[in-house]
Amino acid sequence: MIKAFFREFRDFAVKGNVLDLAVGLIIGAAFTKIVTSATTDVILPPLGLVLGKVDFKALFIALDGKAYATLADAQLAKAATINYGLFINNVIDFVIMAFVVFIVVKAANKLKRKAPLADPTTKECGMCCTQIPLKAKRCPHCTSDVAAVS
Repeated sequence: MIKAFFREFRDFAVKGNVLDLAVGLIIGAAFTKIVTSATTDVILPPLGLVLGKVDFKALFIALDGKAYATLADAQLAKAATINYGLFINNVIDFVIMAFVVFIVVKAANKLKRKAPLADPTTKECGMCCTQIPLKAKRCPHCTSDVAAVS
Protein backbone atom coordinates (compact mmCIF):
# COMPACT_ATOMS: atom_id res chain seq x y z
CA MET A 1 0.00 0.00 0.00
CA ILE A 2 2.78 2.46 0.90
CA LYS A 3 4.77 1.32 -2.14
CA ALA A 4 1.82 2.02 -4.40
CA PHE A 5 1.40 5.46 -2.84
CA PHE A 6 5.04 6.41 -3.46
CA ARG A 7 4.93 4.95 -6.97
CA GLU A 8 1.88 7.07 -7.72
CA PHE A 9 3.61 10.13 -6.25
CA ARG A 10 6.74 9.47 -8.34
CA ASP A 11 4.66 9.12 -11.50
CA PHE A 12 2.93 12.41 -10.71
CA ALA A 13 6.13 14.27 -9.86
CA VAL A 14 7.98 13.33 -13.05
CA LYS A 15 5.17 14.18 -15.44
CA GLY A 16 6.14 16.81 -17.97
CA ASN A 17 3.66 19.41 -16.73
CA VAL A 18 4.94 19.27 -13.16
CA LEU A 19 8.54 19.64 -14.29
CA ASP A 20 7.58 22.51 -16.60
CA LEU A 21 5.82 24.20 -13.68
CA ALA A 22 8.88 23.80 -11.46
CA VAL A 23 11.16 25.31 -14.10
CA GLY A 24 8.69 28.16 -14.61
CA LEU A 25 8.60 28.91 -10.89
CA ILE A 26 12.38 28.99 -10.63
CA ILE A 27 12.74 31.27 -13.64
CA GLY A 28 9.87 33.42 -12.35
CA ALA A 29 11.57 33.88 -8.98
CA ALA A 30 14.80 34.95 -10.67
CA PHE A 31 12.89 37.25 -13.00
CA THR A 32 11.15 38.85 -10.01
CA LYS A 33 14.53 39.88 -8.62
CA ILE A 34 15.42 41.49 -11.95
CA VAL A 35 12.16 43.44 -12.11
CA THR A 36 12.46 44.54 -8.49
CA SER A 37 15.99 45.76 -9.13
CA ALA A 38 14.88 47.56 -12.28
CA THR A 39 12.14 49.28 -10.32
CA THR A 40 14.11 50.31 -7.24
CA ASP A 41 17.49 50.93 -8.89
CA VAL A 42 16.59 52.25 -12.36
CA ILE A 43 13.00 53.53 -12.57
CA LEU A 44 12.22 55.03 -9.17
CA PRO A 45 15.35 57.19 -8.70
CA PRO A 46 14.71 59.31 -11.83
CA LEU A 47 10.97 59.34 -11.08
CA GLY A 48 11.70 60.56 -7.55
CA LEU A 49 14.03 63.23 -8.96
CA VAL A 50 11.35 64.46 -11.37
CA LEU A 51 8.80 64.55 -8.53
CA GLY A 52 11.02 66.76 -6.38
CA LYS A 53 13.80 64.49 -5.08
CA VAL A 54 11.39 62.02 -3.48
CA ASP A 55 12.85 58.77 -2.13
CA PHE A 56 9.93 56.38 -2.26
CA LYS A 57 11.50 54.00 0.28
CA ALA A 58 11.53 56.82 2.84
CA LEU A 59 7.82 57.60 2.57
CA PHE A 60 6.01 56.45 5.68
CA ILE A 61 3.58 57.53 8.37
CA ALA A 62 4.39 56.80 12.00
CA LEU A 63 1.21 55.79 13.82
CA ASP A 64 2.48 56.80 17.26
CA GLY A 65 2.25 60.49 16.32
CA LYS A 66 5.99 61.15 16.66
CA ALA A 67 8.21 62.41 13.86
CA TYR A 68 11.12 60.24 12.75
CA ALA A 69 13.82 61.28 10.31
CA THR A 70 13.88 57.94 8.51
CA LEU A 71 11.93 54.72 8.32
CA ALA A 72 14.89 52.96 9.92
CA ASP A 73 14.65 55.30 12.93
CA ALA A 74 10.93 54.59 13.29
CA GLN A 75 11.54 50.84 13.06
CA LEU A 76 14.38 51.09 15.58
CA ALA A 77 11.97 52.83 17.96
CA LYS A 78 9.50 49.98 17.28
CA ALA A 79 6.89 52.45 16.09
CA ALA A 80 4.04 51.12 14.01
CA THR A 81 4.31 52.60 10.53
CA ILE A 82 2.39 52.68 7.29
CA ASN A 83 5.09 52.30 4.65
CA TYR A 84 3.27 53.71 1.66
CA GLY A 85 6.52 54.38 -0.22
CA LEU A 86 7.37 50.67 -0.16
CA PHE A 87 3.82 49.97 -1.25
CA ILE A 88 4.31 52.29 -4.25
CA ASN A 89 7.51 50.36 -5.09
CA ASN A 90 5.59 47.09 -5.00
CA VAL A 91 2.75 48.43 -7.15
CA ILE A 92 5.24 49.60 -9.77
CA ASP A 93 6.98 46.18 -9.57
CA PHE A 94 3.64 44.50 -10.18
CA VAL A 95 2.74 46.71 -13.14
CA ILE A 96 6.12 46.09 -14.78
CA MET A 97 5.90 42.34 -14.11
CA ALA A 98 2.35 42.15 -15.49
CA PHE A 99 3.36 44.11 -18.59
CA VAL A 100 6.38 41.89 -19.25
CA VAL A 101 4.33 38.71 -18.75
CA PHE A 102 1.72 40.12 -21.16
CA ILE A 103 4.43 40.76 -23.78
CA VAL A 104 5.95 37.28 -23.29
CA VAL A 105 2.57 35.54 -23.57
CA LYS A 106 1.68 37.61 -26.63
CA ALA A 107 5.00 36.70 -28.29
CA ALA A 108 4.61 33.02 -27.37
CA ASN A 109 1.13 32.94 -28.86
CA LYS A 110 2.47 34.45 -32.07
CA LEU A 111 5.21 31.84 -32.27
CA LYS A 112 2.80 28.96 -31.90
CA ARG A 113 2.31 27.62 -35.36
CA LYS A 114 -1.02 26.35 -36.36
CA ALA A 115 -0.89 22.86 -37.81
CA PRO A 116 -1.44 23.03 -41.55
CA LEU A 117 -4.65 21.45 -42.68
CA ALA A 118 -3.98 18.17 -44.43
CA ASP A 119 -5.40 17.66 -47.87
CA PRO A 120 -8.54 15.56 -47.68
CA THR A 121 -8.14 11.90 -48.63
CA THR A 122 -11.84 11.01 -48.55
CA LYS A 123 -15.14 12.38 -49.74
CA GLU A 124 -18.71 11.70 -48.76
CA CYS A 125 -21.06 9.62 -50.90
CA GLY A 126 -24.00 11.84 -51.82
CA MET A 127 -26.45 8.96 -51.52
CA CYS A 128 -25.56 7.17 -48.27
CA CYS A 129 -23.19 9.69 -46.57
CA THR A 130 -20.40 7.09 -46.23
CA GLN A 131 -16.80 8.34 -46.35
CA ILE A 132 -15.05 6.92 -49.43
CA PRO A 133 -11.61 7.47 -51.04
CA LEU A 134 -11.34 10.54 -53.29
CA LYS A 135 -10.48 8.45 -56.37
CA ALA A 136 -13.46 6.09 -55.93
CA LYS A 137 -15.94 6.06 -58.81
CA ARG A 138 -18.52 3.91 -56.99
CA CYS A 139 -19.52 3.82 -53.33
CA PRO A 140 -18.57 0.44 -51.84
CA HIS A 141 -21.50 0.71 -49.44
CA CYS A 142 -24.45 1.58 -51.67
CA THR A 143 -22.79 1.05 -55.09
CA SER A 144 -24.01 4.41 -56.42
CA ASP A 145 -21.96 6.19 -59.03
CA VAL A 146 -20.12 8.79 -56.89
CA ALA A 147 -18.51 10.57 -59.81
CA ALA A 148 -21.95 11.72 -60.95
CA VAL A 149 -23.51 12.22 -57.46
CA SER A 150 -20.70 14.11 -55.64
